[in-house]
Amino acid sequence: MLELSYILLTLIMNLILAGIGFYAINKSISESVTRKKKKATVVIGLILWQVYVYLLSKSGFLENLDFPPRFVLFLILPLFIFTGVFLYKNRNEKWIKVIPPHWLTYYQSFRIGIETIFVYTVAAGILHTNVTIEGYNMDLLYALSAPVIGTKIYKKGMPTGKFIRIWNYLGLTVIASIIFLFITSMYAPQLYGSEVGLLSTKLGTYPFTLVAGFLMPSAVFIHVLSLVQARKS
Repeated sequence: MLELSYILLTLIMNLILAGIGFYAINKSISESVTRKKKKATVVIGLILWQVYVYLLSKSGFLENLDFPPRFVLFLILPLFIFTGVFLYKNRNEKWIKVIPPHWLTYYQSFRIGIETIFVYTVAAGILHTNVTIEGYNMDLLYALSAPVIGTKIYKKGMPTGKFIRIWNYLGLTVIASIIFLFITSMYAPQLYGSEVGLLSTKLGTYPFTLVAGFLMPSAVFIHVLSLVQARKS
C-alpha cells in the first residue's frame, strides 16, 4: 500500500501537469494540427521520463548511496537543468500568460500528500523522522498555505508581483532545505548524533525514487513557472 501511494500520487500529478499543458496550448495556439503536435509532445515527454525513472530504479543503479549521490546526478539535476533552460527559452511565450495563476498555487498542495506518505515511510523503516514534520522538514506547513493563497488569488485576482515572488521563493527555499536534510542524513549523520546513515538504501528503489525523480522537481518547475508568470504580469 505504501508503494502504491507513491505511484498514485505521481500518476495524479502527471495528469494535472498534462491538463495544465493542454489548457495552455489550447489558449495560445489557434492551429489545430499544431495543437495536437504540442499536446503529443507533452504526453510523450511525461511518459518517457517516467519510463526512464522506472528503468533506472529497477536496474539497481540508484541503490548505491556512495558520494556523490547518484539520485541527484541522474534524477534531480537533469530536471533542474530542463526547468531552467525550458522556461528561459519560453519566458516570453503566450502560453505562460494564459495559465490561471491560482492553478500554479494550488498545484503545490500535493506536497501535503507527500509529507503524509513520508510519515508512513518512517514507520516502514525507510526514512528517518529528521526528514518529516516530526523532525526538521517544514514542507507540510508551507504546503498547507497553498490552497489558502490559491483561493485568495482565484477570488481577488493576482496579488502583487512582490507577494507571489516571496511566496514562491519561500517554497523553493523549503525544498532546498529538504534536499539538504536528505543528503546530510545520508552522508553526514554526525550532524544528528549518529555514526551511520539514517536513510535506507530502499530510497534508491522504485517507487521511492519518484520523489527525487519527479514529484519534488515538478514542484520546483511550477514554482519557477509561477515566478516567470508573475514577472510578465
